[in-house]
Amino acid sequence: MTMDVHGRDLRYFVAVAEELHFTRAADRLYVSQPALSKQIRALERQLGAPLFDRDRQGVALTPVGTALLPHARAVLAAWEEGGEAVRRAREAAEGTLVVGMSTSPGRGGLLPAIRSRLTGAHPEARLKLRHVGWEDPTAGLADGTSDVAFVWLPLAGADRFRWVVVATEPRLVALPETHPLAARESLDFADLLDEPFLALPDRGPELRDHWLALDARGGRAPVVGAVIGSTDEAYEGLVGGVGICLVATGNAPLLTRGGVVTRPVDGLTPSRLALAWRADDTRPLVHAYARAAAEVGSREA
Repeated sequence: MTMDVHGRDLRYFVAVAEELHFTRAADRLYVSQPALSKQIRALERQLGAPLFDRDRQGVALTPVGTALLPHARAVLAAWEEGGEAVRRAREAAEGTLVVGMSTSPGRGGLLPAIRSRLTGAHPEARLKLRHVGWEDPTAGLADGTSDVAFVWLPLAGADRFRWVVVATEPRLVALPETHPLAARESLDFADLLDEPFLALPDRGPELRDHWLALDARGGRAPVVGAVIGSTDEAYEGLVGGVGICLVATGNAPLLTRGGVVTRPVDGLTPSRLALAWRADDTRPLVHAYARAAAEVGSREA
């Protein structure tokens, strides 16, 4: 059987199959419910079989719909991967480098210094900065949406990546200014063992453990007050008294906006900010950016 089915038809079908509700699926797709129903009926006519049973009890997949669903998902996933490959190829041809980051590297002009060194050697290079949520500890490297990325070590799936360290900084503790420990000039980590901590998402357990300082707890499990996915969530968790957190010295200004203070902590290893790239990426521009980052990092050390 040969047929031409549009990707749009498959997206519509998958949305209804997952929601099992035409109105919710229409809202998810930002189309009207009548338009969605019309498109599904057209697809069913093209396939020569109903995909859904519709009655007063709701919507259910037919055996044909159930058989089609995994293949429709696979086609859409493959098309998305193809689109991403096209994007990367186009940007490579245009000399564009996507730089991922979870928080701004800041640190006394680190980004402008790297850019200056790169464009001095590669004036055709164009940099595109991309912010990635904390749920992805690789800042877009793992899924290919970033070409290089500023990440915190340890890096999940380290065998897949290469990196150069651009900053090594003490870990401070951030806490509400009303916290009893905020009155001290400095703290020992032992003073914090029973405090609830704000934790990163568990997508990168190595990094989550680092910012919970598992290596300094002597086997005692941390108390997690909340999971945070951004600087704003961390700040709100701090001022709301939900928990405290560790922060690299260079990122402290992102949290000390009012109502939050940071204090030095004895007994902790330092944090390391790195510029990373995929181990199998041999593009000259990627390695030129890495060299520029290494040069700037060694200058700042």
